[in-house]
Amino acid sequence: MSQRHVPVMLQRCLDLLAPALERPDGTAAGGPCPVVVDCTLGLGGHSEALLTRFPAARLVALDRDREALRLSGERLAPFGDRATLVHAVYDELPEVLGELGIPAVQGVLFDLGVSSMQLDEAGRGFAYAQDAPLDMRMDQTTGASAAEVLNTYPAGELVRILRAYGEEKQAKRIVAAIVRERGREPFTGSARLVELIREALPQAAKRTGGNPAKRTFQALRIEVNGELTALERAVPAAVKALAVGGRIAVLSYHSLEDRLVKQVLAQGAATTAPPGLPVVPERYQPRLKLLTRGAELPSEEEVARNRRAAPARLRGAERIREDVR
Repeated sequence: MSQRHVPVMLQRCLDLLAPALERPDGTAAGGPCPVVVDCTLGLGGHSEALLTRFPAARLVALDRDREALRLSGERLAPFGDRATLVHAVYDELPEVLGELGIPAVQGVLFDLGVSSMQLDEAGRGFAYAQDAPLDMRMDQTTGASAAEVLNTYPAGELVRILRAYGEEKQAKRIVAAIVRERGREPFTGSARLVELIREALPQAAKRTGGNPAKRTFQALRIEVNGELTALERAVPAAVKALAVGGRIAVLSYHSLEDRLVKQVLAQGAATTAPPGLPVVPERYQPRLKLLTRGAELPSEEEVARNRRAAPARLRGAERIREDVR
């Protein structure tokens, strides 16, 4: 499994979270058993490293993909009851912590996007480089597949999705071709969609930005899994779950994710006081301190070793104040 999945910016993520999970003398900050949440377990690379680096910590790990939970469960079995794996989407974090009786946590990690397992298994339909059923569901037990979206959504809704989630400038051209072709035969496989996109785009659009199907596939994946909607709820919920001194680290892989994360963390790090107050009351003081200057990028060496790290953007923050009502 370690060969299938190389955790992105692993050492930097661990270093960002370390002050919340250990003290210089090796004891846990905030008590004998700090809790760290991996909101995107995947194949468990980051989780395994967290449990190894912070031997006093307890891990709660979430994933909506049952196969990922099974494989990671095998990987993390040596850590025994220090690791609690939960089948859940990351915006369900408050409910998960409530059921476990955990009032606050010391660390939260998000590694967003598609896992290596999902990309590498052709049958999942995430990758546009090989023909596969158009599924793209991270949890294959629920929800509409990418094929159902393509075959049933109105043209206007498909255009909106490609523009909003894929930032696809040629959305109207692509959707016109999709609507025409689905009228002849419903979409089932990815190869036909990739070829249709290539034929629909003007030559100039094919010469830039890598595979011309990349943006459409990204848009469909986000729509199928409700990723941005869940993320809009999940990041504020994670910040709220942090104890004072707790830290959050978020790895994003496209501008839509990163923009959302940036907004939430920046808002938490800003005063909410009306302008002109000579003294800022406690309730208006920032709740967060930013730990990264902008978004940090992977090193050239890491990208050379792991090409999937190339689009990664890392942001972090520390909880410095409780909410005051």
